[in-house]
Amino acid sequence: MTMLHAGLPTVWIVITVLTMAALLIGSLFSSTSTANRDSFSLAEAPLIGGIFRYLSSQTTILLCLKIVFVALFVLIIVSGLMGTPIAERNFSTVVTWNLWWTGIVISVLFMGNAWCAVCPWDTIANWLARRRLWTRNRFETRLNLRVPGMLRNLWPALVLLIVMAWLELGVGVTTSPYDTALLALMMVVFATATLVLFRDKAFCRYFCPVGRTIGVYSQVAPVALRPVDTDTCDNCETLDCYNGNEEIEPCPTKLVMGRLQENTYCIACGNCTRSCPSSNISWQLRSPSIEAIQDARPHFDEAAFILGLLAFTSFHGLTMLPGWMQLVSSLAREIGDSGQLLVTFTILLVCYLFSVYMVYSIFVLLFKMVAPRFGFSQIYSGFAFSALPLALAYHVAHNLNHLFKEAGNLKEVIANPMGTNAMPLSMAEKHQRTMDMMVSADLIPAIQVCLLVVGFWLSLQVIKYRGEKIFKASKSQQIPLVLFSVLISLFNLFLLSQPMTMRM
Repeated sequence: MTMLHAGLPTVWIVITVLTMAALLIGSLFSSTSTANRDSFSLAEAPLIGGIFRYLSSQTTILLCLKIVFVALFVLIIVSGLMGTPIAERNFSTVVTWNLWWTGIVISVLFMGNAWCAVCPWDTIANWLARRRLWTRNRFETRLNLRVPGMLRNLWPALVLLIVMAWLELGVGVTTSPYDTALLALMMVVFATATLVLFRDKAFCRYFCPVGRTIGVYSQVAPVALRPVDTDTCDNCETLDCYNGNEEIEPCPTKLVMGRLQENTYCIACGNCTRSCPSSNISWQLRSPSIEAIQDARPHFDEAAFILGLLAFTSFHGLTMLPGWMQLVSSLAREIGDSGQLLVTFTILLVCYLFSVYMVYSIFVLLFKMVAPRFGFSQIYSGFAFSALPLALAYHVAHNLNHLFKEAGNLKEVIANPMGTNAMPLSMAEKHQRTMDMMVSADLIPAIQVCLLVVGFWLSLQVIKYRGEKIFKASKSQQIPLVLFSVLISLFNLFLLSQPMTMRM
């Protein structure tokens, strides 16, 4: 028997709808304003400023963190390959899917793209390919080939994101410790191979679906690596943040910090903070909406990746509804699919992806009808950021259930990572886990509603600013994009209002 997470209570649904309606009306009658550009360097903060200055200039702590996460990664591999096949009793599946994959998206709200700095995939790849734990290797052992032009974009990462969704939700990697370990090993092999073959970090910039997801999401994060004083960067002649120096590698994703306006490709590696001769780069507190509203200028591939994230977040929720398997089974009978029903799942995944892209394209075309002086690609890319806060808001809200309601046995798997002599969770144990959560069960719906409301409000701000400042469109001309935001928000609210099956 499968346990279900309860959906949002009716009272919270009503509150959400009324709040969104008030925000929508307020947006129609308020004037357009720019996002707050003020930022505050954490290196200058009282009490904690010294800590951030030390972290920015030293390598020891970051290296220690890398070693810790590599050790955890090795334990995931070992427990997955050699431990119990019971997913809820194995360190590999519990930590990977209930803690890491759910927590990493939530962490964007507090730490931006900081995860990439300690990513074990990249750490191991660097150790193997460069044969150095930390310092710059002056004797290059890699081929340093140029990445083919057709791959220098986010299309490879989007394809791999689709593959990961297919493996996670279709093949069922999340319920198999062995498959989870194999997938993790494959990502390390891929990261190492691309580092050996290509110059810089092609895997991080173009291929990694996790890193690019974090990079795109971190554009609405309240923290980011940025210059403390922009005039210092304007007068810089050495560009050590880009070129590196005798001891520190150049920026692996080819970014000049003084010109950086969006987080998409920054992997927070710390090279720029340590190589800057003026110590002018630090983690900054800033308005979480500045990039999405007015700074970022996505290309078509970046816009497609954002829409892909929007589709995958809601599709993930859709597959966990109680009626999902009934839909899959019905379609499988119609087309004669049997066994693991992968053909049926693939059809539904492709159709859902196509439908999200088509719905957005229809609203873009409606906008083009009232603003014909702009091309479809311009509008499509320019307004794609209206989908970003919607995707992140639902993604985090959905993941709260996994993190707080399904990670209750974390202490058990730490004590017995291989799951030796463990038995599957009983219904009584699953029920007890939902009762013994780290936070109150009544608090989770409140947080989920706040996330949806804030995401909707930010989406409206993106549409309003870009509509008036970039596309010179009146509020009435912006209605098609506003309707898209309303439609997606209501659909996400519907998903959260439904009971959701537990993953493990």
